[in-house]
Amino acid sequence: MPAKSNNKHLVTASRLIHSTPERVYTTIADYRNGHARILPEEFSGLTVERGGVGDGTIIRFQMRVFGRTQTFRSAITEPEPGRVLVETDLDTNGAITTFTVNPGMLPGTSNVTIATALPVRTGILGAIERALSTRFLRPIYFKELAQLAKHVEPNKEQ
Repeated sequence: MPAKSNNKHLVTASRLIHSTPERVYTTIADYRNGHARILPEEFSGLTVERGGVGDGTIIRFQMRVFGRTQTFRSAITEPEPGRVLVETDLDTNGAITTFTVNPGMLPGTSNVTIATALPVRTGILGAIERALSTRFLRPIYFKELAQLAKHVEPNKEQ
């Protein structure tokens, strides 16, 4: 039996976005019209089961993970509305993905971070899980942040 623990591994990606924190956060929190437009190709089938904007929203989506398509279901909370939005996995491993939007150093800019806390095992299997999850998720998050920038930055909208 694999060693289990309460160990968590954090995978993060951040980017400066040339748009106001309000506009950035509104796009991330709107699962019907905004969030779907910033997802990279590894995600598909985003469906809103309940709500649609921010706290109380329940979503379902598919993600291509190491050649397999997996379905995930998440509940959305807003521990700090307008700044921090959290997606908590409901059906698989309990992963928690947090979107944090802070004002940038210059007016009209935002620092955006996507961070996922994943449960990992101890020992060598945990080390492998940490390495693979970071190698897989971080580039996806950078793509998502690039899509977000493209969507919200002036003169870059499609």
